[in-house]
Amino acid sequence: MSGSHHNGKETDVLIETQGYDDHFHEHHEGDKYQFGFISKYIFSMDHKIIARQFLITGMFWALVGAAMSIIFRLQLGFPDASLAWLKPVLGKWITINEAGVGTLESEFYYALVTMHGTIIVFFVLTAGLSGTFSNLLIPLQIGARDMASPFLNMLSYWFFFLSGAVLLYSLFLSTGPFSGGWTAYPPLSALPQASIGSGAGMTLWLVSLALFVVSVLLGGMNYITTVLNLRTKGMSLWRMPLTIWAFLVTAILGLLSFPVLFSGFLLLIFDRSLGTSFYISDIFINGAALDRIGGSPILYQHIFWFLGHPEVYIIILPAMGIVSEVMSVHARKPIFGYRAMVYSILAIAFLSFIVWAHHMFMSGVNPFISNFFVVFTLIIAVPSAVKVFNWISTLYGGNIRLNTPMLFCIGFVSMFISGGLTGIFLGNSAIDIQQHDTYFVVAHFHIVMGVAAFYGMFAGVYNWFPKMFGRFMNETLGKIHFWITTIGAYAVFGPMHFLGMAGVPRRYYRFDSFEAFSGFDDMNKFITIAAIITFFAQILFVVNFFWSMYRGKKVESQNPWGSNSLEWTTPIEAGHGNWPGKIPTVQRWAYDYGKDGIEFTQQHIPLREGEEQSSH
Repeated sequence: MSGSHHNGKETDVLIETQGYDDHFHEHHEGDKYQFGFISKYIFSMDHKIIARQFLITGMFWALVGAAMSIIFRLQLGFPDASLAWLKPVLGKWITINEAGVGTLESEFYYALVTMHGTIIVFFVLTAGLSGTFSNLLIPLQIGARDMASPFLNMLSYWFFFLSGAVLLYSLFLSTGPFSGGWTAYPPLSALPQASIGSGAGMTLWLVSLALFVVSVLLGGMNYITTVLNLRTKGMSLWRMPLTIWAFLVTAILGLLSFPVLFSGFLLLIFDRSLGTSFYISDIFINGAALDRIGGSPILYQHIFWFLGHPEVYIIILPAMGIVSEVMSVHARKPIFGYRAMVYSILAIAFLSFIVWAHHMFMSGVNPFISNFFVVFTLIIAVPSAVKVFNWISTLYGGNIRLNTPMLFCIGFVSMFISGGLTGIFLGNSAIDIQQHDTYFVVAHFHIVMGVAAFYGMFAGVYNWFPKMFGRFMNETLGKIHFWITTIGAYAVFGPMHFLGMAGVPRRYYRFDSFEAFSGFDDMNKFITIAAIITFFAQILFVVNFFWSMYRGKKVESQNPWGSNSLEWTTPIEAGHGNWPGKIPTVQRWAYDYGKDGIEFTQQHIPLREGEEQSSH
């Protein structure tokens, strides 16, 4: 019997004979958590269900955030076209003149840009990516029954849900949602009278993000505790899949940086409602001087970006972990340089806290301080480059299955390289002075943190969908989704580099009134059309997702991809507690592919006679 190709029954026998018995089934016969629809699917404490909740809520928000970007892209690409057809959706924010031409209110344009940023960064890429995959994979891959605290886990989702509900409500206010940019810089965010969106819209925005911080902290504590305390027998830290390393470090980053944001928001609330002056100094509104002196808007920027830069890695690290795992499975090769991968994750996490001021080269900080941040910004490129080298080396000479999860992994590496290279330009303060607040910056961070993170998420969804729902997603639709998205993403953000180099500023309502930028009308039209096509490809993904959930091809075996990690030793329809009997004991690391001529060997399979432990 070859050590790798265990079918389900043999795997179950192995687990029963060698596994670790925590007597779980004695206490959970007829599991008390599984009564009725509400306790099973709504207020569930099963990490697999909570993962689905995070995913589907994240998908809803992704569609809302993307739809907003389409509306303001229409405004930029076709400023003279009538948007009267949006009147039923946007109401009074579309003004219709006598000729029946509808125009988007300029105030609301900025609110759309603000909401788009807030929704995608926090609700989709932070909660949707970490929340889904940390929940799904941590207990399954380390051999735990569930999270350390299932109750806090449930609360983490519901705080996220509540935070989303508050933000959704703010979209329907008569004064409109907050419109001071997703970074919420004072004075627009600190003075309710500063702009139309700075009143009730801003208050709700602050409440929403405060609830969101609670959700992140509850989830993060749970993930860290689970990984450190609940690993099964034999699962040392150096045997953990790279996904778990990435989720662990992401959770630590969240725990260290989000409270700082919270404190920054707290001071902002004081400025707004108690008349303090942390961020405001010598301001005139409508010709009258306010009596606020002594504050500094730069203080807010420091506090915000102290979260803001680790936040970029909170978004991209889970995607990196997922890509490392999925790529290894579908290239049928051990991941290249496992330890280097782990150390690079740790290096990125450490360095992410000392690069924040590269967002502030233009805000009046001391140029000598800028030099410090330039150096560390360029150093952080090194661990990222290590990762890219290792991914390419993993692919090299592999027996690659070009299925949808793999395509998204390769797409991720492509996006990460092309988006990361522009970061080296922007990290240099002398160049950044020219490029700051232009479309060059927009192109950079959308490719490296927006599109690349989404690719990590898609790779994960297509790969673990069989684990979540017991069915496969449609492969043909998946490939169409990949190709349209890839071509579309480069068609949207590629030209923006040119716009940025020409000095076209971001966040402007229209450009045709400026002579300097009037030559870019066609390029803006092209970007807008590419964005609309890319948006429809994402709707194709959503259709594929929900259709496959009920109609997709059924999973026949426990381990459809021939993967080594522990989640594929659970039953196809795993109940609460994951394994019906004992928990498997880990005998080897997670990447024994192609060893001794055997295609794959799962982690719980003992060493064969004469076999040595893989050194990694």
